[in-house]
Formats: sequence, structure tokens, C-alpha cells
Amino acid sequence: MTKNQNFKSIISQIFKMNNKIRFVSIIDLDGKIIVSEMKPDLQSLLKKTNEEKFCQHVAVRRNMRHEFDKKLGKVDYVHVERENITQFVVYSKSHSFFITAEPEITSSTKANVIMKIKKIILTLK
Repeated sequence: MTKNQNFKSIISQIFKMNNKIRFVSIIDLDGKIIVSEMKPDLQSLLKKTNEEKFCQHVAVRRNMRHEFDKKLGKVDYVHVERENITQFVVYSKSHSFFITAEPEITSSTKANVIMKIKKIILTLK
């Protein structure tokens, strides 16, 4: 299986975790979207160019967080609650996995989804 096929398989697995998941994007360390997918029956809340810019910001914020790794430890994931969307960013060694979900997803479901994603990407290099 190629790396791209593997990433698409991971995205498929993430969508199957919960029907409230809207969008999944895999981003390299430079902020470039490697592969992304929106739930078929939904439209993005952002325009394509804004989506790309947002993913670049994910990489920038990841790099900024590294400044504190020695004292505070590495960041495993980031969770942001907005009025219209819930956002997760889960880190592997070489990629950031950006996931959005409907805001009404429960706290316990969020925690469960994050733990499952971490388990899936644990083996990635």
C-alpha cells in the first residue's frame, strides 16, 4: 500500500468513528495538505483558499508549541471549541491530523475519537 493509500485508509477509519465528524485533513510539517476529505453530504464552512491557509497555520502553531516541549512535554493533540465547529489536531512524528466535527458532539465522544486516532497514527513515521 502506498503512503497516500494508507492516508486515505486512515481518513476512512476516522470518518467511521462517529457520524458527527465533518472533515479530515492530513498536513505535513510545512503546512501542506497531503490529503483531505469532507463528509460527502456537507459543504465546508471555509473557502478552499481559507482552508489551505488554516492548515498552514496548524503547522505554524505546532512549531510554536515545540518551544515549550523540554519543560512541559510534547503536545499529543489540540482541541478547540468554536460556536459552529469542534476542531482536533492530533500529531504524529511527521504529520498533523486536522479533524472537524459538529459542535454538539459530546465530551466523552471527543475523548474517545482522539484516543482512537492516536492509536491509529501511533505506527506512522
